[in-house]
Amino acid sequence: MSKIFSRDSWSEILEALSSNWFRTLLTAFGVLWGIFILVILLAAGNGLENGVKQGFDGMATNSMFMWTQTASKPYKGLPKGRRYNFKIQDVEAIKQQVPNLRFVSPRNQLGGFRGSNNVVRGLKTGAYNVYGDYPEIIQQEPMDIIEGRFLNYSDINDKRKVAVIGQAVKTGLYDPGEEVIGTYIKINGVNFMVVGIYKKKSNGGGDAEEAQKEIYVPFTAFSQAFNMGDIVGWMAITAQDGSSITNLKEQVFDVVKARHSIHPEDDRAVGNFDLYQEYSKINGLFTALNFVAYFVGVLVLLSGIIGISNIMLIVVKERTKEIGIRRALGATPWSIRAQVLLESIFLTIISGMAGIALASGVLVLVNSILDGMDTSEMMFINPSVNIGVVVIALVILIVSGLLAGLIPAQTAIKVKPVDALRAE
Repeated sequence: MSKIFSRDSWSEILEALSSNWFRTLLTAFGVLWGIFILVILLAAGNGLENGVKQGFDGMATNSMFMWTQTASKPYKGLPKGRRYNFKIQDVEAIKQQVPNLRFVSPRNQLGGFRGSNNVVRGLKTGAYNVYGDYPEIIQQEPMDIIEGRFLNYSDINDKRKVAVIGQAVKTGLYDPGEEVIGTYIKINGVNFMVVGIYKKKSNGGGDAEEAQKEIYVPFTAFSQAFNMGDIVGWMAITAQDGSSITNLKEQVFDVVKARHSIHPEDDRAVGNFDLYQEYSKINGLFTALNFVAYFVGVLVLLSGIIGISNIMLIVVKERTKEIGIRRALGATPWSIRAQVLLESIFLTIISGMAGIALASGVLVLVNSILDGMDTSEMMFINPSVNIGVVVIALVILIVSGLLAGLIPAQTAIKVKPVDALRAE
Protein backbone atom coordinates (compact mmCIF):
# COMPACT_ATOMS: atom_id res chain seq x y z
CA MET A 1 0.00 0.00 0.00
CA SER A 2 2.87 2.38 0.82
CA LYS A 3 4.28 1.81 -2.68
CA ILE A 4 1.00 2.98 -4.18
CA PHE A 5 1.21 6.34 -2.43
CA SER A 6 4.97 6.76 -2.89
CA ARG A 7 6.57 9.68 -4.69
CA ASP A 8 7.40 7.43 -7.64
CA SER A 9 3.73 6.47 -8.00
CA TRP A 10 2.60 10.07 -8.01
CA SER A 11 5.32 11.00 -10.49
CA GLU A 12 4.13 8.20 -12.74
CA ILE A 13 0.50 9.41 -12.45
CA LEU A 14 1.42 12.99 -13.35
CA GLU A 15 3.61 11.84 -16.23
CA ALA A 16 0.84 9.62 -17.61
CA LEU A 17 -1.76 12.37 -17.43
CA SER A 18 0.50 15.11 -18.80
CA SER A 19 1.87 13.09 -21.71
CA ASN A 20 -1.13 14.23 -23.73
CA TRP A 21 -2.30 17.25 -21.75
CA PHE A 22 -4.88 18.46 -24.32
CA ARG A 23 -6.64 15.09 -24.24
CA THR A 24 -6.52 15.10 -20.44
CA LEU A 25 -8.04 18.61 -20.27
CA LEU A 26 -10.90 17.69 -22.60
CA THR A 27 -11.60 14.59 -20.54
CA ALA A 28 -11.44 16.50 -17.26
CA PHE A 29 -13.85 19.13 -18.60
CA GLY A 30 -16.64 16.55 -18.77
CA VAL A 31 -16.42 15.91 -15.02
CA LEU A 32 -15.89 19.60 -14.26
CA TRP A 33 -19.01 20.55 -16.20
CA GLY A 34 -21.08 17.77 -14.62
CA ILE A 35 -20.27 18.76 -11.03
CA PHE A 36 -20.67 22.47 -11.95
CA ILE A 37 -24.18 21.81 -13.29
CA LEU A 38 -25.07 19.76 -10.19
CA VAL A 39 -24.01 22.50 -7.74
CA ILE A 40 -25.61 25.33 -9.76
CA LEU A 41 -28.93 23.46 -10.10
CA LEU A 42 -29.06 22.74 -6.37
CA ALA A 43 -28.14 26.33 -5.51
CA ALA A 44 -30.75 27.71 -7.92
CA GLY A 45 -33.42 25.48 -6.39
CA ASN A 46 -32.36 26.66 -2.92
CA GLY A 47 -32.51 30.30 -4.04
CA LEU A 48 -36.02 29.83 -5.43
CA GLU A 49 -37.10 28.08 -2.22
CA ASN A 50 -35.68 30.91 -0.09
CA GLY A 51 -37.53 33.49 -2.18
CA VAL A 52 -40.89 31.71 -2.04
CA LYS A 53 -40.65 30.96 1.68
CA GLN A 54 -39.73 34.58 2.34
CA GLY A 55 -43.32 35.37 1.40
CA PHE A 56 -44.49 33.13 4.25
CA ASP A 57 -42.10 34.68 6.77
CA GLY A 58 -44.01 35.56 9.94
CA MET A 59 -47.19 33.95 8.68
CA ALA A 60 -48.86 31.19 10.71
CA THR A 61 -48.70 28.61 7.92
CA ASN A 62 -50.61 26.06 10.01
CA SER A 63 -53.81 28.02 9.31
CA MET A 64 -56.96 28.01 7.25
CA PHE A 65 -59.52 30.63 6.28
CA MET A 66 -63.20 29.66 6.44
CA TRP A 67 -66.34 31.32 5.06
CA THR A 68 -70.02 30.46 4.45
CA GLN A 69 -71.48 29.29 1.14
CA THR A 70 -74.95 28.06 0.14
CA ALA A 71 -76.23 24.74 1.45
CA SER A 72 -76.26 22.17 -1.34
CA LYS A 73 -78.46 19.59 0.42
CA PRO A 74 -81.84 19.87 2.21
CA TYR A 75 -81.70 19.07 5.92
CA LYS A 76 -84.22 19.07 8.79
CA GLY A 77 -86.95 20.55 6.61
CA LEU A 78 -84.65 23.34 5.35
CA PRO A 79 -84.22 23.61 1.57
CA LYS A 80 -81.00 23.40 -0.37
CA GLY A 81 -79.65 26.62 -1.83
CA ARG A 82 -80.24 28.58 1.38
CA ARG A 83 -77.66 30.99 2.71
CA TYR A 84 -76.57 31.38 6.33
CA ASN A 85 -74.06 33.41 8.36
CA PHE A 86 -71.46 32.54 10.96
CA LYS A 87 -72.24 34.01 14.38
CA ILE A 88 -69.85 35.29 17.04
CA GLN A 89 -71.09 32.42 19.26
CA ASP A 90 -69.66 29.95 16.73
CA VAL A 91 -66.17 31.15 17.61
CA GLU A 92 -66.45 30.12 21.27
CA ALA A 93 -68.10 26.83 20.30
CA ILE A 94 -65.21 25.96 17.97
CA LYS A 95 -62.65 26.82 20.66
CA GLN A 96 -64.41 24.58 23.19
CA GLN A 97 -65.21 21.61 20.97
CA VAL A 98 -62.13 21.33 18.76
CA PRO A 99 -58.84 20.60 20.57
CA ASN A 100 -55.36 21.85 19.66
CA LEU A 101 -56.45 25.15 18.11
CA ARG A 102 -54.21 28.13 18.82
CA PHE A 103 -56.29 30.95 17.33
CA VAL A 104 -59.88 31.25 16.13
CA SER A 105 -60.18 34.79 14.80
CA PRO A 106 -63.55 36.09 13.53
CA ARG A 107 -63.37 38.68 10.76
CA ASN A 108 -65.67 41.08 8.98
CA GLN A 109 -64.85 43.09 5.88
CA LEU A 110 -65.89 46.18 3.97
CA GLY A 111 -64.77 47.17 0.51
CA GLY A 112 -62.70 45.03 -1.77
CA PHE A 113 -60.42 45.05 -4.75
CA ARG A 114 -61.40 47.87 -7.15
CA GLY A 115 -64.39 48.71 -4.97
CA SER A 116 -65.96 52.16 -4.58
CA ASN A 117 -64.38 54.84 -2.40
CA ASN A 118 -65.21 54.05 1.20
CA VAL A 119 -62.62 56.05 3.19
CA VAL A 120 -62.40 59.84 3.42
CA ARG A 121 -59.93 62.21 5.02
CA GLY A 122 -60.53 65.87 4.32
CA LEU A 123 -60.67 66.28 0.56
CA LYS A 124 -58.96 62.96 -0.14
CA THR A 125 -60.82 59.69 -0.68
CA GLY A 126 -59.86 56.11 -1.44
CA ALA A 127 -61.16 52.56 -1.89
CA TYR A 128 -59.62 50.24 0.70
CA ASN A 129 -60.25 46.87 2.32
CA VAL A 130 -61.44 47.46 5.88
CA TYR A 131 -61.26 44.51 8.30
CA GLY A 132 -62.88 44.09 11.70
CA ASP A 133 -60.39 41.92 13.56
CA TYR A 134 -59.12 40.62 16.87
CA PRO A 135 -55.51 41.31 18.00
CA GLU A 136 -54.44 37.71 17.21
CA ILE A 137 -54.64 38.38 13.48
CA ILE A 138 -51.17 39.96 13.53
CA GLN A 139 -49.78 36.56 14.54
CA GLN A 140 -51.59 34.90 11.64
CA GLU A 141 -50.70 37.36 8.87
CA PRO A 142 -47.19 38.78 8.32
CA MET A 143 -46.96 42.52 8.94
CA ASP A 144 -44.61 44.95 10.65
CA ILE A 145 -45.91 47.88 12.70
CA ILE A 146 -43.67 50.75 11.59
CA GLU A 147 -45.46 53.51 13.53
CA GLY A 148 -47.74 53.46 16.56
CA ARG A 149 -49.28 50.14 17.65
CA PHE A 150 -51.62 47.36 16.60
CA LEU A 151 -55.06 46.55 18.02
CA ASN A 152 -55.32 45.26 21.61
CA TYR A 153 -58.02 43.77 23.85
CA SER A 154 -58.76 47.13 25.47
CA ASP A 155 -59.85 48.27 21.99
CA ILE A 156 -62.03 45.14 21.70
CA ASN A 157 -63.61 45.39 25.15
CA ASP A 158 -64.27 49.14 24.94
CA LYS A 159 -65.33 49.02 21.28
CA ARG A 160 -62.86 51.78 20.50
CA LYS A 161 -63.08 53.30 17.06
CA VAL A 162 -59.37 53.06 16.26
CA ALA A 163 -57.66 51.96 13.07
CA VAL A 164 -54.31 50.59 11.87
CA ILE A 165 -53.63 51.57 8.25
CA GLY A 166 -51.26 50.31 5.56
CA GLN A 167 -48.46 52.32 4.00
CA ALA A 168 -50.42 52.72 0.76
CA VAL A 169 -53.37 54.13 2.73
CA LYS A 170 -51.05 56.68 4.33
CA THR A 171 -49.68 57.64 0.92
CA GLY A 172 -53.18 58.01 -0.54
CA LEU A 173 -54.75 60.03 2.30
CA TYR A 174 -51.86 62.04 3.75
CA ASP A 175 -49.33 64.51 2.42
CA PRO A 176 -45.60 63.64 2.64
CA GLY A 177 -44.25 64.36 6.13
CA GLU A 178 -47.70 64.86 7.61
CA GLU A 179 -48.33 63.45 11.10
CA VAL A 180 -50.60 60.40 10.93
CA ILE A 181 -50.89 58.92 14.42
CA GLY A 182 -53.79 60.47 16.31
CA THR A 183 -55.58 61.79 13.22
CA TYR A 184 -59.01 60.67 12.07
CA ILE A 185 -60.26 58.96 8.93
CA LYS A 186 -63.91 58.43 8.01
CA ILE A 187 -64.92 54.89 7.03
CA ASN A 188 -68.40 54.74 5.48
CA GLY A 189 -69.23 57.93 7.36
CA VAL A 190 -67.87 56.79 10.76
CA ASN A 191 -64.78 58.41 12.29
CA PHE A 192 -61.87 56.19 13.37
CA MET A 193 -58.64 57.42 14.97
CA VAL A 194 -55.41 56.11 13.41
CA VAL A 195 -53.22 54.46 16.06
CA GLY A 196 -50.75 52.56 13.87
CA ILE A 197 -49.22 52.08 10.42
CA TYR A 198 -48.17 48.68 9.09
CA LYS A 199 -46.05 47.34 6.28
CA LYS A 200 -47.26 43.97 5.13
CA LYS A 201 -44.95 41.32 3.78
CA SER A 202 -45.96 39.54 0.62
CA ASN A 203 -44.81 36.66 -1.55
CA GLY A 204 -44.02 38.91 -4.48
CA GLY A 205 -47.29 38.17 -6.26
CA GLY A 206 -49.54 40.58 -8.11
CA ASP A 207 -51.32 41.60 -4.90
CA ALA A 208 -48.14 42.96 -3.27
CA GLU A 209 -49.27 46.59 -3.61
CA GLU A 210 -52.88 45.77 -2.75
CA ALA A 211 -51.69 44.21 0.54
CA GLN A 212 -50.65 47.69 1.73
CA LYS A 213 -54.13 49.13 1.02
CA GLU A 214 -55.86 47.66 4.04
CA ILE A 215 -57.26 49.05 7.29
CA TYR A 216 -57.68 47.09 10.52
CA VAL A 217 -60.21 48.12 13.18
CA PRO A 218 -61.46 46.29 16.31
CA PHE A 219 -64.02 43.58 15.50
CA THR A 220 -66.47 44.89 18.12
CA ALA A 221 -66.25 48.50 16.92
CA PHE A 222 -66.70 47.31 13.33
CA SER A 223 -69.83 45.33 14.24
CA GLN A 224 -71.31 48.29 16.13
CA ALA A 225 -70.42 50.98 13.60
CA PHE A 226 -71.66 49.08 10.54
CA ASN A 227 -74.67 47.29 12.09
CA MET A 228 -73.30 43.77 11.74
CA GLY A 229 -74.82 42.56 15.02
CA ASP A 230 -73.39 39.13 15.89
CA ILE A 231 -72.64 38.20 12.27
CA VAL A 232 -69.13 36.95 11.39
CA GLY A 233 -68.08 37.20 7.75
CA TRP A 234 -65.28 34.64 7.91
CA MET A 235 -62.67 33.18 10.26
CA ALA A 236 -58.92 32.71 10.37
CA ILE A 237 -58.13 29.52 12.32
CA THR A 238 -54.64 28.38 13.36
CA ALA A 239 -53.71 25.04 14.91
CA GLN A 240 -51.15 24.63 17.67
CA ASP A 241 -47.60 23.58 16.84
CA GLY A 242 -47.46 19.82 16.43
CA SER A 243 -51.03 19.63 15.14
CA SER A 244 -52.11 19.97 11.52
CA ILE A 245 -55.02 22.24 10.67
CA THR A 246 -55.61 19.95 7.70
CA ASN A 247 -56.42 17.10 10.11
CA LEU A 248 -58.52 19.31 12.41
CA LYS A 249 -60.61 21.23 9.89
CA GLU A 250 -63.25 18.51 9.46
CA GLN A 251 -63.98 18.78 13.20
CA VAL A 252 -64.37 22.55 12.77
CA PHE A 253 -66.78 22.03 9.87
CA ASP A 254 -68.80 19.53 11.93
CA VAL A 255 -69.26 22.10 14.70
CA VAL A 256 -70.44 24.75 12.21
CA LYS A 257 -72.79 22.34 10.40
CA ALA A 258 -74.36 21.19 13.64
CA ARG A 259 -74.96 24.76 14.83
CA HIS A 260 -76.51 25.90 11.54
CA SER A 261 -78.52 22.79 10.61
CA ILE A 262 -76.33 21.89 7.64
CA HIS A 263 -76.36 18.31 6.36
CA PRO A 264 -73.29 16.50 7.79
CA GLU A 265 -72.30 15.35 4.28
CA ASP A 266 -72.76 18.75 2.66
CA ASP A 267 -69.18 19.55 1.64
CA ARG A 268 -70.12 22.71 -0.27
CA ALA A 269 -71.77 24.65 2.54
CA VAL A 270 -68.48 25.73 4.17
CA GLY A 271 -65.77 27.27 2.01
CA ASN A 272 -62.15 27.15 3.10
CA PHE A 273 -58.60 27.84 2.03
CA ASP A 274 -56.11 25.50 3.74
CA LEU A 275 -52.83 27.43 3.92
CA TYR A 276 -51.00 24.54 5.57
CA GLN A 277 -51.99 22.20 2.74
CA GLU A 278 -50.75 24.67 0.14
CA TYR A 279 -47.52 25.24 2.08
CA SER A 280 -46.97 21.46 2.24
CA LYS A 281 -47.39 21.29 -1.54
CA ILE A 282 -44.72 23.95 -1.94
CA ASN A 283 -42.34 21.97 0.27
CA GLY A 284 -43.09 18.89 -1.81
CA LEU A 285 -42.37 20.85 -4.97
CA PHE A 286 -38.90 21.86 -3.76
CA THR A 287 -38.15 18.29 -2.71
CA ALA A 288 -39.00 17.25 -6.27
CA LEU A 289 -36.83 20.07 -7.68
CA ASN A 290 -33.86 18.87 -5.60
CA PHE A 291 -34.40 15.35 -6.90
CA VAL A 292 -34.47 16.64 -10.49
CA ALA A 293 -31.30 18.68 -9.84
CA TYR A 294 -29.46 15.60 -8.54
CA PHE A 295 -30.83 13.45 -11.36
CA VAL A 296 -29.80 15.86 -14.14
CA GLY A 297 -26.47 16.70 -12.49
CA VAL A 298 -25.53 13.05 -12.00
CA LEU A 299 -26.48 12.24 -15.61
CA VAL A 300 -24.26 15.06 -16.90
CA LEU A 301 -21.51 13.88 -14.53
CA LEU A 302 -21.95 10.34 -15.80
CA SER A 303 -21.12 11.45 -19.34
CA GLY A 304 -17.87 12.89 -18.01
CA ILE A 305 -17.11 9.67 -16.11
CA ILE A 306 -17.63 7.65 -19.29
CA GLY A 307 -15.15 9.95 -21.00
CA ILE A 308 -12.57 9.33 -18.27
CA SER A 309 -13.13 5.56 -18.49
CA ASN A 310 -12.57 5.66 -22.26
CA ILE A 311 -9.40 7.70 -21.86
CA MET A 312 -8.07 5.31 -19.21
CA LEU A 313 -8.68 2.41 -21.59
CA ILE A 314 -6.62 4.23 -24.21
CA VAL A 315 -3.90 4.94 -21.62
CA VAL A 316 -3.79 1.26 -20.65
CA LYS A 317 -3.53 0.32 -24.34
CA GLU A 318 -0.68 2.78 -24.85
CA ARG A 319 1.13 1.38 -21.79
CA THR A 320 0.72 -2.30 -22.66
CA LYS A 321 4.48 -2.86 -23.00
CA GLU A 322 5.18 -1.01 -19.74
CA ILE A 323 2.61 -3.10 -17.89
CA GLY A 324 4.09 -6.29 -19.36
CA ILE A 325 7.58 -5.34 -18.15
CA ARG A 326 6.23 -4.56 -14.66
CA ARG A 327 4.43 -7.91 -14.58
CA ALA A 328 7.61 -9.67 -15.72
CA LEU A 329 9.55 -7.96 -12.90
CA GLY A 330 7.10 -9.30 -10.33
CA ALA A 331 4.42 -6.62 -10.03
CA THR A 332 1.24 -8.10 -8.58
CA PRO A 333 -2.17 -7.74 -10.28
CA TRP A 334 -3.30 -5.68 -7.27
CA SER A 335 -0.49 -3.14 -7.71
CA ILE A 336 -1.31 -2.76 -11.42
CA ARG A 337 -5.02 -2.41 -10.70
CA ALA A 338 -4.38 0.09 -7.88
CA GLN A 339 -2.16 2.25 -10.10
CA VAL A 340 -4.85 2.57 -12.79
CA LEU A 341 -7.61 3.20 -10.24
CA LEU A 342 -5.50 5.86 -8.51
CA GLU A 343 -4.93 7.67 -11.80
CA SER A 344 -8.66 7.59 -12.53
CA ILE A 345 -9.66 8.82 -9.04
CA PHE A 346 -6.99 11.54 -9.10
CA LEU A 347 -8.18 12.91 -12.45
CA THR A 348 -11.83 12.73 -11.39
CA ILE A 349 -11.34 14.49 -8.04
CA ILE A 350 -9.13 17.25 -9.49
CA SER A 351 -11.69 17.87 -12.24
CA GLY A 352 -14.59 17.78 -9.79
CA MET A 353 -12.95 20.15 -7.31
CA ALA A 354 -12.30 22.58 -10.15
CA GLY A 355 -16.02 22.35 -11.01
CA ILE A 356 -17.00 23.02 -7.38
CA ALA A 357 -14.61 25.99 -7.23
CA LEU A 358 -16.03 27.42 -10.48
CA ALA A 359 -19.62 26.99 -9.26
CA SER A 360 -18.72 28.63 -5.93
CA GLY A 361 -17.26 31.60 -7.80
CA VAL A 362 -20.43 32.00 -9.85
CA LEU A 363 -22.60 31.83 -6.70
CA VAL A 364 -20.45 34.42 -4.93
CA LEU A 365 -20.87 36.73 -7.93
CA VAL A 366 -24.65 36.21 -8.08
CA ASN A 367 -25.04 36.79 -4.32
CA SER A 368 -22.93 39.94 -4.46
CA ILE A 369 -25.28 41.29 -7.16
CA LEU A 370 -28.37 40.33 -5.14
CA ASP A 371 -26.91 41.94 -1.99
CA GLY A 372 -27.04 45.29 -3.75
CA MET A 373 -30.72 44.88 -4.61
CA ASP A 374 -33.95 45.02 -2.61
CA THR A 375 -34.88 41.33 -2.36
CA SER A 376 -37.84 41.76 0.02
CA GLU A 377 -40.32 41.22 -2.83
CA MET A 378 -38.19 38.88 -4.97
CA MET A 379 -38.89 35.22 -5.64
CA PHE A 380 -35.17 34.36 -5.77
CA ILE A 381 -32.72 35.12 -2.94
CA ASN A 382 -29.46 33.74 -1.56
CA PRO A 383 -28.76 30.85 -3.96
CA SER A 384 -26.33 28.61 -2.07
CA VAL A 385 -25.48 25.07 -1.12
CA ASN A 386 -24.52 23.81 2.32
CA ILE A 387 -21.46 21.81 3.28
CA GLY A 388 -23.50 18.61 3.10
CA VAL A 389 -23.93 19.06 -0.65
CA VAL A 390 -20.15 19.50 -1.06
CA VAL A 391 -19.54 16.31 0.93
CA ILE A 392 -22.08 14.46 -1.22
CA ALA A 393 -20.36 15.81 -4.33
CA LEU A 394 -16.98 14.55 -3.08
CA VAL A 395 -18.42 11.11 -2.36
CA ILE A 396 -19.95 11.05 -5.86
CA LEU A 397 -16.55 12.00 -7.31
CA ILE A 398 -14.68 9.28 -5.44
CA VAL A 399 -17.22 6.60 -6.39
CA SER A 400 -17.26 7.89 -9.97
CA GLY A 401 -13.47 7.75 -10.15
CA LEU A 402 -13.51 4.15 -8.95
CA LEU A 403 -16.16 3.21 -11.50
CA ALA A 404 -14.33 5.04 -14.28
CA GLY A 405 -11.10 3.18 -13.55
CA LEU A 406 -12.59 -0.23 -12.83
CA ILE A 407 -12.87 -1.52 -16.41
CA PRO A 408 -9.47 -0.16 -17.52
CA ALA A 409 -7.88 -1.64 -14.35
CA GLN A 410 -9.38 -5.05 -15.07
CA THR A 411 -8.14 -4.78 -18.66
CA ALA A 412 -4.64 -3.94 -17.40
CA ILE A 413 -4.29 -6.98 -15.14
CA LYS A 414 -5.43 -9.28 -17.96
CA VAL A 415 -2.32 -8.32 -19.98
CA LYS A 416 0.08 -11.31 -20.12
CA PRO A 417 3.76 -10.38 -19.79
CA VAL A 418 4.80 -12.39 -22.90
CA ASP A 419 2.08 -10.84 -25.08
CA ALA A 420 2.83 -7.38 -23.77
CA LEU A 421 6.54 -7.66 -24.52
CA ARG A 422 5.73 -8.67 -28.11
CA ALA A 423 3.50 -5.58 -28.56
CA GLU A 424 4.86 -2.74 -30.62
